[in-house]
Amino acid sequence: MSEEETEAKGSVTIIGLGPGDPRLLTESARIALDRAQDLIGYIPYVARVPEREGLVRHASDNRVEVDRARHALELAMSGRRVAVVSGGDPGVFAMAAAVFEAVEQGPADWRNLTIEVEPGITAMLAAAARLGAPLGGDFCAISLSDNLKPWDVVTARLEAVLRAGLSVALYNPISSARPWQLGRALALAAEILAPSTPVIFARAVTRPDEALRVLTLEEARTAPADMATMVIIGAPTTRLIERDGRLPFVYTPRSVTA
Repeated sequence: MSEEETEAKGSVTIIGLGPGDPRLLTESARIALDRAQDLIGYIPYVARVPEREGLVRHASDNRVEVDRARHALELAMSGRRVAVVSGGDPGVFAMAAAVFEAVEQGPADWRNLTIEVEPGITAMLAAAARLGAPLGGDFCAISLSDNLKPWDVVTARLEAVLRAGLSVALYNPISSARPWQLGRALALAAEILAPSTPVIFARAVTRPDEALRVLTLEEARTAPADMATMVIIGAPTTRLIERDGRLPFVYTPRSVTA
């Protein structure tokens, strides 16, 4: 298939909108949004993109990621320039994986489409930047949602990284359908880490209702959170730099002594 034929079939660009503040949208992502003819995504993320003439909006509810991806690919096959949007970075527990899953399982022609990913600032990086460098050493990210993987897989992975001494960023910590999972995760952490281990609760970072808390692991076990909250459990090496009347700086040293 020639480049002209591929272009005639349209394209899909999977775009990270960042954590919320429009100033944190990359210029490359902004250009891709301006080029798009169709906008596809979860309702709150589509709402973050300004309306303009010539842009058709396709907002859908949560938990239909692969259906959303198939819709984008079908539109692209008809010759449309499609933007699929995610909050944060589209490659972190978001739509990029869903699109490529749909490509792998779909018609062979979908593999010849132009598909690009525009990265964004993901929640763990935005939260970490607010308080210093809690992810400054080795770290990992784990989603506490068991919608797509069994809960015992979640806990096995979490235990492994906690015992390895990594900082851990917890995505999807709690929801109305999963009100107990964050508590279970923090209880597991308490079996492995010291009660004084720093834990960050960063809610709605960069948005008007942003709220930051730096707690001990002991305090964190009963602290409220929701789906807009990023929880970062510090490593055994994570340190606090106290400041009068302000939240401390939190950082994890790059070096580890044997």
